Amino acid sequence: MSDPHAAIDYILANAGKFSKAKATRVYLEEFRKSKKAILMAQSTDKAANAREQYAYSHDEYLLLLNGFREAVEIEEKLKWDLIAAQARIEVWRTEQANNRNQDRTMR
Repeated sequence: MSDPHAAIDYILANAGKFSKAKATRVYLEEFRKSKKAILMAQSTDKAANAREQYAYSHDEYLLLLNGFREAVEIEEKLKWDLIAAQARIEVWRTEQANNRNQDRTMR
């Protein structure tokens, strides 16, 4: 990479997207527990394990899990893109240091 500013610009442009993706993932992770409790309360069964089975197999719960999966995928993609941009900056720094050292030894 010849221009670390592009990597920095990328980080700045995507930091908000990453934070929103993480917030969505954490929300869905926590809401999953509430959704299970809501669905268990809707069940007419007396046994707790039957109510739990009802909740876990309910279409709304399965839909929530799909949303959770998508949120994790988005968050992870953004996270690794940001890590890659940080790595590009570090590579550039190393290259610059190596160039300075090379200039000193050639004198």
